Amino acid sequence: MLAKEDIDYIKRHLPEWLKESGLTGHSRDYEIEMRERIVRVEEELKHQRELMQQGFALMNKRFEQVDRRFEEMREDMEKRFEQVDKRFEQVDRRFELMNKRFEEMRQDMDRRFEQVDKRFEEVDRRFDALTRRLDRFMIWSMGIYLTGIGAVMAILWRMLLRLP
Repeated sequence: MLAKEDIDYIKRHLPEWLKESGLTGHSRDYEIEMRERIVRVEEELKHQRELMQQGFALMNKRFEQVDRRFEEMREDMEKRFEQVDKRFEQVDRRFELMNKRFEEMRQDMDRRFEQVDKRFEEVDRRFDALTRRLDRFMIWSMGIYLTGIGAVMAILWRMLLRLP
């Protein structure tokens, strides 16, 4: 803080100092100097405005470039998605063809199994016929065997009865 003496000293000498520095009064030089400064400030402001307008124009161009780039990227992505869609369509067609082939194979296998079933039925009929033939053969064999045994026993019985 300043003392009262210091403040009084400053108040007394301030007008002298301002006069010496040329900042007091409305002197003609001071007004000219102020007008020149105002003109320089206005020119600088005008220059700054022009620079800002150029900057804004450059930013607009850059934004347009970025917009174009985004549009190109979007178009490229759409093309790629269309290609992916086409690939999926091709895959779907392949699956449809595979389904048809599997269906044809299943039908062919069904036909073959039916043929195999018919062959097994035919083999079953043959086995049934063979079984019947074997049954008849066994019956005839047993009959002949028993008849043979009966005849041998009858002959032996007759021989035994003739014995004294």
